[in-house]
Amino acid sequence: MQLLTNKWALITGSSRGIGQQIALGLAQRQCNLIIHGRQESSLSATRALLSAYEVQIHAVWGDLGDPAGVQAVIEGAQAAPGPVDILYNNAAIQNEYKPIWEITPEEWQYTFQINLWAMIALCNALAPGMRARGFGRIINLSSGIQDVPNLAPYSVSKAAVDKYSRDLAAELKGSNVLVNYLDPGWLTTDLGGPHAMFGVETVLPGALVPALLEDYGPSGRLFAAQDFKYLG
Repeated sequence: MQLLTNKWALITGSSRGIGQQIALGLAQRQCNLIIHGRQESSLSATRALLSAYEVQIHAVWGDLGDPAGVQAVIEGAQAAPGPVDILYNNAAIQNEYKPIWEITPEEWQYTFQINLWAMIALCNALAPGMRARGFGRIINLSSGIQDVPNLAPYSVSKAAVDKYSRDLAAELKGSNVLVNYLDPGWLTTDLGGPHAMFGVETVLPGALVPALLEDYGPSGRLFAAQDFKYLG
């Protein structure tokens, strides 16, 4: 099993769901973790699950729907015992399900603030340091959603995540900072709902594949976690 000993990973939205699973998977590979939630109290369950692993844990909190909260997360991550080597931009929201022409500008803006603007701010803050150190793995959570106009702000923001990831990969080409985007699949999370196709646990091990790529490996590509769900 490939290990990530002495590496540090920041996973946004790791208080539950997909982010929590990614944190557990990385801990199993001896990666030190920066876990994130909206409030410090929301991280207690993840802390308890990670106590089984001999890795360092650093917690940051802040509401990514608020630029001040984004800045708090950035500053908290930069204050960790080690620099961020791996960044999972996992946190995201869906808009209220309604006819597309009834979705307000405020709903579009708020969805994009969390799903895209916060992600870009984190990449802007952390990617230059990765490039200077000659190592980095940035994984931006995408979505396979399509033909659901009632959730257009969510789906459009995720399409923007994909394009931004490819552009950032081009900027960082040759630096050994690999930028990829991950479709976790339709999972039984608070966002995916109880009727999703897959249990949240099936995001592993596929969600870890972009973090475990060899040096100067593929960048600017889509990875689908469920393509790897039968791997050990």
